[in-house]
Order: sequence, then C-alpha cells, then structure tokens
Amino acid sequence: MKRKILKNIEWGILICTIILVAIGLVALTSATQNSDYEELKRQIMWVIISIPVIIIIIFIDYDFIAKISPILYGIIIALLIGVLFTEPINGATSWFNIGSVSLQPAEFAKIICILMLSLVITKIQKNGKDEISRIPKLAIVLVTFLVPTLLIIKQPDYGTAMAFAVALVFILFVAGIKKRYIIGAIILVIIAVPLLYFFVLPEHAKTRIDVFLNPDLDPRGAGYNVIQSKLAIGAGQLLGMGLFKGNQTQLGFLYPKTTDFIFSLISEEMGFIVASAVIILYVVLITKAIYVAKTAKDDLGSYIAIGIARSIFLPYGRKYWNDYGAFANNGNSITICKLWRKLFIK
Repeated sequence: MKRKILKNIEWGILICTIILVAIGLVALTSATQNSDYEELKRQIMWVIISIPVIIIIIFIDYDFIAKISPILYGIIIALLIGVLFTEPINGATSWFNIGSVSLQPAEFAKIICILMLSLVITKIQKNGKDEISRIPKLAIVLVTFLVPTLLIIKQPDYGTAMAFAVALVFILFVAGIKKRYIIGAIILVIIAVPLLYFFVLPEHAKTRIDVFLNPDLDPRGAGYNVIQSKLAIGAGQLLGMGLFKGNQTQLGFLYPKTTDFIFSLISEEMGFIVASAVIILYVVLITKAIYVAKTAKDDLGSYIAIGIARSIFLPYGRKYWNDYGAFANNGNSITICKLWRKLFIK
C-alpha cells in the first residue's frame, strides 16, 4: 500500500516546491535582517508544521477529503461571516488575530471551495456528463460558488474573489460544460467589466487598477511601490547585487519586501538567472498540476487538480508578468528577455 502511494506521487511537484521554499527562505532571510528575522522565524515554523501535514494528507485518499468537504465548507462559511466583524487591517476585515498569529479564512476557503465544487459537480454528473449544462443543476454549482465569493468581496478582497471565479471557470471547462455557456460567459464579462469599473467599484479600487496598468500615473503615491520594484529588478542584472546588498531592498525603498515584492528582492540580490529559475519552476509546477488533472483516476480527482492548478497560476503569473518589463530596463538582459518571451508567449 505504502509502496503504491509512493510510486504514484508526482515527484516533480514535490521537488519544485522544495526548491521554491528554499529560495523563498533565503530571500526572506535578507528581507528580515533589520527586524530580528521575525517573519523568517514564523515562516520556518509554518514550514516545519506543514511537513507532517503533507505526509498525513498524502496517505489520505482524496475521496475521503472530498466527502467531508461539506462540513469544511460550512465551517469556512461561518469563519468568513465571523471575520467581517473583526477590526479592519489596511481597510479590509480579512484576518483573525490570535496572539501573534494571523489567520485569513479566505486562504483556506480557496482549497475547501475547490473540493466542494468538485464534489457537487461530480454528484450532478452521476446521471451523465451533460447534466452540468442543465440550468437547475448549473444553478446549484453557481450558488455553491457565490456564497463564499460574495462574503470575500464584502471584506473586501477582490483579488481572492477573482481567483474563485477563475477556479470555477477552469473546473466547469474540464467538466465539459456546453460551449454556448462559455461563449455567453465571455460576452457577459465583456459587458460587465466596464459597467463594474465605472458604476460599482469604489474609487480606491479603480485607482489600483489604473496604477497597476500604468504606475507612472501616480509615481509618488499609489504607483511608487511598483516603480521601486521594477528598479530593483533592473538593478539585479544577470547575477544580482548579492544577498543583503540590494539598494532598493536594504535601503527601505521596496515595501512590503517580505510579501508582495519578494520576487523583486530575489531579482535584485540574486539576479536574472535565479529570478528566471523561479518562473521556470512555477511553469513546471503548473504543467505538472495540469498533467495530474489529465491523468487522474476519476473526474473528482481531475476537477480538484485543475482547481488547484489555477490556485498556483493566477496569483504568481500576474505578479511575474507585471515585473517582466523591468528586466528590460538594463542592457545586459534585454536580449535574454526577448528570447524568454518568444519561448513562453505565443
């Protein structure tokens, strides 16, 4: 039994994860040297905790985890409601603070909702694959999706809500939903996006979108951090400035360097080669996750795998593409960047 489980492990995913964790911890060491390594210690603690959790989950059949997902779903809905009554942090009520530990229910909801959606769709399709395209059955899936998503929007956390929407699209696509729904959804998005932008989104959300697309609109305000991150990436050149020696990182221009702009720190201090290796590792990780989805023993496993593949792709892919242009800011790496783009962007 144990030998069979070990044989079926996708070792490529595990190896990529270990390498990425190692690079992250090295980068965090540099990022936290002026704060007594507090965040590094916390990160190491969670890595240590995660090891037995991973081992336990490997030996539990995902069918069992999916079966208890309705209970987990109910718990996470209660937590998403409860977190709305906490004190806002940076304008959002997204965290429970328990002593020195902060817990964000939306992060747990990402996985639990993928499990729940996969289970619901699998049960719907017991009487045939086409059942998912029937309006009443599709409405059940959409309600399952909308309840946590609307609660997350209420926090507000639009990025995580968008991640939920993309996960739903990926799972429904793999589930074989009819093309007319896909085309209809695309048309609806095309119509809804400008309406949401002009009439629904609060002003600060519009500003974030505008500055994300063009940081130079507000170089000393909302666009400042993105501009500094690009300067850091460009300064790294091919081999980097060396650990603990990055100008933007160590002089306080890069903020928050331990979270949103950790990739910029890696690029500045470790250089283009290591930064490119990080992106390649994520490409391999996503590719392996999609392969697992394609070769899963049943539909439930396939839906769970593709939903998790989305979880890897969306947050990191957007960030790295945003920072891509900064590589071209120095002459030593512009040729490599053009080659990179030809290889990965058709």
